[in-house]
Amino acid sequence: MVHILTKHKHFKTAHHLLDKIPNKDFLSSNSVLKVLVSTHSDVDVNSHVLSWLVISYGKLRMTQDALQVFESMRVHGLKPHLHACTVLLNCLVKDKLIDSVWKIYKKMVKLGVVVNLHVYNVLLHACCMAGDVEKAEMVLSEMELKNVFPDLITFNTIIVLYCKKGMHYEALCVQDRMERAGISPDIRTYNSLIYGFCRQGRMREALRLFKEMKGVSVSPNHVTYTTLIDGYCRVNELGEALRLRDIMEAKGIYPGVVTYNSIIRKLCEDGKIREANWILNEMNEKKVEPDNVTCNTLINAYCKIGDMGSAMKVKNKMMEAGLKLDQFTFKALIHGFFKVNEMDSAKDYLFNMLDAGFCPSYCTYSWLVDGYCNLGKEEEVMKFPDELLKRGLIVDVSVYRALIRRFCKRERLDCAERIFGVMQGKGICGDSVIYANLAYGYWKMGKVNAASNLLNEMYEKRLMITLKIYRSFTASYGGDNNNSILGLFWNHVVQRGLISKSILKDINKGEI
Repeated sequence: MVHILTKHKHFKTAHHLLDKIPNKDFLSSNSVLKVLVSTHSDVDVNSHVLSWLVISYGKLRMTQDALQVFESMRVHGLKPHLHACTVLLNCLVKDKLIDSVWKIYKKMVKLGVVVNLHVYNVLLHACCMAGDVEKAEMVLSEMELKNVFPDLITFNTIIVLYCKKGMHYEALCVQDRMERAGISPDIRTYNSLIYGFCRQGRMREALRLFKEMKGVSVSPNHVTYTTLIDGYCRVNELGEALRLRDIMEAKGIYPGVVTYNSIIRKLCEDGKIREANWILNEMNEKKVEPDNVTCNTLINAYCKIGDMGSAMKVKNKMMEAGLKLDQFTFKALIHGFFKVNEMDSAKDYLFNMLDAGFCPSYCTYSWLVDGYCNLGKEEEVMKFPDELLKRGLIVDVSVYRALIRRFCKRERLDCAERIFGVMQGKGICGDSVIYANLAYGYWKMGKVNAASNLLNEMYEKRLMITLKIYRSFTASYGGDNNNSILGLFWNHVVQRGLISKSILKDINKGEI
């Protein structure tokens, strides 16, 4: 039916029928494709039909189905419509499938699809999301080569990318180029440039742009003022931030939760928690609902001063408001209970964090190890993996790695050895980080043979010291007043062939 309607140029009706296909659960894209391709031999009709199907799947964000249709067209030598390709590329960008964007782009060009400005703008958006300046500049060069002229969206996307990467001179050059091309900067242009300067604390340049935009009749909006307020907070000019907040309100632009969060964060950083609560009360009066950032900022501030009662009150209010505790909430509470030596509470919140599906960092596990060790309760840490298993949680190498690293750092090799033994007993293999930390722990204690045995085992298991591990290790142990011991250890590691030649070369040059 779709083919007949298409052949007789009843496109609207055919398109309407095709739009129904993605909504039919019993029709997989495979079965649909077989029918659509096999029932008609007219290449143009098939191209029309399948291009519309790509668009239909794309509108419903059924990206994988849209991809499958595109691939079927490619296999059958059918050239998709430009609009279908644009929709598909857009879907891939929205789903953050950046590698697939470039693969599809190359395939569509190979199929003979002539690219236009809309496609190039999608590609630049992909570059912006990935922070890929090199590829973005390649796209611009290709546009120039094919005489495709940039529009406001093109220039704004490039400015956002440059500002994101801290390339402010290049961003201003783009602004100059767009003005010479007869395209006036809009509010997004100025907001992007101001944001870039504010993030680096360059408030003089940000203020110059703020004045410039008013001079060319581009009215600052909520985002402009919020960005400047946040910038002033970051450079310790709270008074200026509050003055701007008053100006913004006088112009009828009222602060939102993001604006208030910047001010609350700065007050909490300065230890002015009472004033931060005044701002919170102001938010309540103005019907601005606090979000996770607001609550986490206050919780973290209370935890830093050991006021766990107030921190728990904010946490409870947060939950009553329907906000879910996130990894930042858990981390702040764990650190807070660690600071006041309430380690059982800290451990409970670590369990809750894991139950909620968040992975604690090495730093979080360190507080647990340090807290119990400071209280002489190392056995509580020893029981930790089994307690996790009893709660039905997966205990993988990352848990053991964090505990072993911290025990080694505290020079409690006896505890690290026991954890290592438990790990091996459960059939979990150690990684390069675990072996390197244990080996260095033995090396520091003068147990050279034990360290050598572990390094030999690393060699047998082909466990290498990567650049990331080397940097992490040096950052962790470099300030322990035993640089000579650490240097000898690295020499020993190098002799065993456990560091790649490229890393070794950089070490010798002093570049790492």
